[in-house]
Amino acid sequence: MSFFIQAAHAAPDAAAGASFLGQILLPVAFFAIFYFIVIRPQSKRAKEHRAMVDALKVGSEVIFAGGLMGRVKKIEGNYAVVSLNSTNDVKIQRASVISVLPVGTIDSV
Repeated sequence: MSFFIQAAHAAPDAAAGASFLGQILLPVAFFAIFYFIVIRPQSKRAKEHRAMVDALKVGSEVIFAGGLMGRVKKIEGNYAVVSLNSTNDVKIQRASVISVLPVGTIDSV
């Protein structure tokens, strides 16, 4: 039955070539690459978003998670009341604010 498959023979010194330092260096290198490509930029973006949300004040013009634009009318702890137009107000979580627009953006639209 060995017409198609040849017998596998393990080399006795195959694992002896890798040193302890080599075995530790590879996972450390993977973690360093993962840290600089994923973890660090994400924490930087989260820090910037937290600073933006903390800087919200009455009169700020914002875009929030639903894609709606409005002007902050009142801030109540972790929530903000946003005026969409002269008749509609909505209460949103402050963390759902995606960006703060320059003053006068809503009036010019």
